[in-house]
Amino acid sequence: MTTSLPPLPEPVRKDPQKKTPSALSPPSARSRLGMRLSAEAARGRFRLPHCSACTQPVWPPREACPACLSSLQWRDADATGTLIAETTLETSPELYFRERTPWRVGTVDLAGGVPVMAHLHAQCRIGDTVTLRLFLDKADRAVFMAFSDLDSPNLREDIQLRELTNDPRHRRVLITDARTPAGVALARAMTKAGAKRIFAGIGDAWKRDAAIEALEGMETVSTVPLDLTDTRSVEELCGEIGGKVDILVHNAEQVRPGGVMAGRGIADAKQLHEKLVFGFMRLAESFGPVMRSRGADGVNAATAWVNLLSVYAHANWPAYGQHSAAHAATLSLAQCLRGEMQGSGVRVMNAFAGPLEQDWHDQVLPPKVTADRLAREIVGALQGGQQDVYIGDVARDVAERFEDDAKLLEMMNIVNKGPAKKDEGQDPVRSQIEELVRTQLKNEDQQRRATLDSKKGTAK
Repeated sequence: MTTSLPPLPEPVRKDPQKKTPSALSPPSARSRLGMRLSAEAARGRFRLPHCSACTQPVWPPREACPACLSSLQWRDADATGTLIAETTLETSPELYFRERTPWRVGTVDLAGGVPVMAHLHAQCRIGDTVTLRLFLDKADRAVFMAFSDLDSPNLREDIQLRELTNDPRHRRVLITDARTPAGVALARAMTKAGAKRIFAGIGDAWKRDAAIEALEGMETVSTVPLDLTDTRSVEELCGEIGGKVDILVHNAEQVRPGGVMAGRGIADAKQLHEKLVFGFMRLAESFGPVMRSRGADGVNAATAWVNLLSVYAHANWPAYGQHSAAHAATLSLAQCLRGEMQGSGVRVMNAFAGPLEQDWHDQVLPPKVTADRLAREIVGALQGGQQDVYIGDVARDVAERFEDDAKLLEMMNIVNKGPAKKDEGQDPVRSQIEELVRTQLKNEDQQRRATLDSKKGTAK
């Protein structure tokens, strides 16, 4: 029977006379193979290395299968198991855990016979059938956490889980360019998720429209003046609310079709970069240091920086070439910011989406992403503690293709007149060519593995 957890209390108001604690992070040392697990956790996936010969999962990760010395492949794994042992840490040599004790950990016997050390949700008891999930800790390193009931209404009330996620509940959120459909939807979704207060950044607030009325109609939302193209506007807002923002959402909507040879290409590029790229830098220069300094501030800590990006930041889509380039530049800067935030406890999350359901994408064929879906999945990714989230069929398809073969994706974007799901909206000849390329790559990979296995057999 699932144990009911008490509601998570609202954080106590911070005493301004007390010093902000120094930034503390869990131990961050990981092997190269262990970092692969962190990469899977960043995408919200549960994958483990499996033996290519005996197909059994292997943990901890190794260079080869300990049973037959065959090569290992990272694949989706069965996340269910049995909690066979547990302990509660009352003290720890690590300062991070010492300030957060008591802390429950335990050993889970996975279905494949692999024992795994995991953090335990408060509802877990010895003998329970549990489900493991991968999370990133405050040092952006992967850890396991066990759950006995993922459908429990009290799931998010666990204090340990909150340390591994960026749940908006009881937190204060700044949404830039909130006048857009995505901005309004994000304000609604954050409110529904329990955000304490939402600052909705509005440029040209004197222009009244339905979006502003919708924002002002939400009890938790306060509209604030913010023009991402104006350095002074960003600095003044940071001076007013910088120390209050726990989650910052960089939503800079500026969609324009056209590539580098289109008329007004340079003028459009300047507008796009001014808002997306330089707007990001203005926010980073003003809000970044403040949030980094508050990343260890206990229950009142800054926790996440979210960037809304086009999935074509990975590979340019010539029909919206300038837009793709601006988002690619923003993605590169977001990766830089992630490095600068390392160790602070502030997670930089990138939310990638394909074409949105909006006027500037009217000529683009479905599937497209609605503003409500975009907002829901961003909130879900914050609750899941992810670094990267791909929203919609197009975004997930592009991500898979990019991970599989970036060059092939580039060539397909050039040929395609618009985004299409895999095997949809393509002519038969192109589909056959793509399949031939994939088959060739697969055969070459299998040949390399066979050669490697034969060398290992000779060595034995």
